[in-house]
Amino acid sequence: MRIDTLMAERTEPLFSFEFFPPKTEEGEKNLMEAIEALRDLDPAFVSVTYGAGGSTRDKTLEVVDRIQKEYGLDAMAHFTCVAATTDELRGTLDRLSELGVENVLALRGDAPDGGDWTPTDGGLTYSSQLVELINAEYPQFAIGAACFPETHINATSPEDDLKHLGEKVRAGTDMLVTQLFFDNAYYFDFVKRARAEGIDVPIVPGVLPITNIAQLTRITSLCGAAIPEGLKAELDARADDPEAVHQFGVAYATLQCAELLAGGAPGIHFYTLNRSPATRAILSALRLHRPWETA
Repeated sequence: MRIDTLMAERTEPLFSFEFFPPKTEEGEKNLMEAIEALRDLDPAFVSVTYGAGGSTRDKTLEVVDRIQKEYGLDAMAHFTCVAATTDELRGTLDRLSELGVENVLALRGDAPDGGDWTPTDGGLTYSSQLVELINAEYPQFAIGAACFPETHINATSPEDDLKHLGEKVRAGTDMLVTQLFFDNAYYFDFVKRARAEGIDVPIVPGVLPITNIAQLTRITSLCGAAIPEGLKAELDARADDPEAVHQFGVAYATLQCAELLAGGAPGIHFYTLNRSPATRAILSALRLHRPWETA
């Protein structure tokens, strides 16, 4: 089902999971085990990422197709402007349509070498242009896009970042998913500023359950998300005990999600990192206690 339809018809928060295409047979086994374990939680949809430089394009389509056909879940394919001409972008959209995919997360994408991003000759420069292309030529797709409560790392200012987001939404975006964050004040302030800018589509917070300190450090160094001092101190106190880190991370994410839902968030998008235990525990607790009913 189209995600914009799901959002419009929802009577309770919607929960979704993000996966990435595996690079090895062991990774593929872990991914399928995670999907199998999380399917019983009845997610509204799952998304599959697109590697830097479009490096996993074919694998992304393969995983999306498998998720829909073998597991009966609605899938959203990440889709970027990187390393593709406009005609090549249309070719990938044609393939997604042939696979029966109805949802696309339109992104500019990152440079394959981690350096400065530059557009491909004959391609697109901004994610708003990608949204415009999909909206104009592929009306069968619901379009999601990314947003950044702590401001995109390449933006010149929060105001400029929000201006570009408004352009992306007006081009045809149906819903937004945020970059991960660990201080809910960023999300609530961002939503308030976005609404004042006239951005009225659903803004779904993206949450990463912390299960590994080294992994957390690597991810935040790439995306620029801040780790609150109190959270950092608690993680440092458990640095020599990986299981304690995992347990604390699940507890922290559960409380974070509960506060977001009680504050009116339309759902939670979990960055699963292709693992199921943390997300299963958090979502099960949320559905048991239903914090959104206090909103």
